[in-house]
Formats: sequence, C-alpha cells, structure tokens
Amino acid sequence: MNDTSGRSGTTSNVRNLTDAIRKVRVAESERTDVVVELREAERARLDMLADELRTVFAEVPEGDEQFVFQISGGSQPRFWIDMTSMVLMGRDRRTYRFVKDTRLGRTVILETADLDDMADCVTQYVAERIIERERALEADWLADRIQRQDDTPVKTDKRSALLRKSPETVEPAAPRSRVHPGWIVSAFLGGLLVGVAALLAYAWVHVG
Repeated sequence: MNDTSGRSGTTSNVRNLTDAIRKVRVAESERTDVVVELREAERARLDMLADELRTVFAEVPEGDEQFVFQISGGSQPRFWIDMTSMVLMGRDRRTYRFVKDTRLGRTVILETADLDDMADCVTQYVAERIIERERALEADWLADRIQRQDDTPVKTDKRSALLRKSPETVEPAAPRSRVHPGWIVSAFLGGLLVGVAALLAYAWVHVG
C-alpha cells in the first residue's frame, strides 16, 4: 500500500516539457499582442495630430525644406516636425510630448493630453521657424548689399590713384627756351663797340 501510494504521488509530480513550452509561447504571444496594440494606439494618436495639422503643413512656403512632417515607425512611433523636433507619446500612451534635441540635450516644449493644445503649440513652433528663416535670409541679403557698396568706392579710389600715378596723366613740363651761342657773341661784341664809342666821344669832347 505504501509503495503504491508513493508511486501514484510520484506520477502526479511529473512535469511535461511540451506543456511548459506551450504555456511560455502563449504568454509571449499575449505580451506581443499587448505591445502591438499599444504601438498601434500611439500611432493612431499621432495620426490624429497629423490630421489636425494638415492645413498648417499645406501653408508652409514653397522652397522651405526645413520641415519633415512624417511619422516614423519602430519601437516607439515619432511624429517628426523637423530634423531636431518631434512629438511622441508619454508612458501612459495618452500624453503628447513635444520635444526638441539641442546641443545641451533634449528639451520638452510641451507635454499635454489635449490634442488641440498640442496642435496649437506645433503651429506656433512652425510659424516661429519660418520667421527665423526669413530673418536669416534678409540678414544675408543686407550683408551682401553692404559689402558690395563698400567695395565700389574702394575700386574707384584705387583706379583714381593709379591714374594719378600713371605717366600718361602727368602734364609735361614747359620746355626751356634755348639761346643760340651766336646771339651771345653778337650781344657781347655789340656792347663792346658801344663802350668803345662812348669812350671816344668822351675823349673828343674833353680833349677838343
């Protein structure tokens, strides 16, 4: 009796590996389903936000390529606004988190469960970025114009200086009058004759 009861007890404690594997797979499947459902729920909420901002995206000026406006997949869906800012869901899968990556780290711009508040915040952010881009372009244009204005007088002054130093622009000096040697001799002899004549006249008057 004792042996039989011992055997039956041993039989009841036998473990079945196949059943254990099946239970583990069922548990993993259930966890996977939960993860997939949560991920799909996050994606659905981000899609709702993108629909709210569709008209805002359509009004972005042509040629402004700083914005992305795309929802990426992966373990955690993200709604990219530009290359450094995004909207993702919080741990409760109901709260929107608008964050921006900077050199000092990640900054939270807004965290709210209200869809309209998040849509207004993203719209304000897009408007600020557009204005910043316009100011940057205006500053570049103004700097270029000032540079061109500064270069023009310099070039004119250099040209004037070169013209002043150029041999062709220097007025020639007035030519010296050249005296022929024959005139010098004639003048000397004429003066000598006049002096002799004056002496003779003086002697004639006083001696005679």
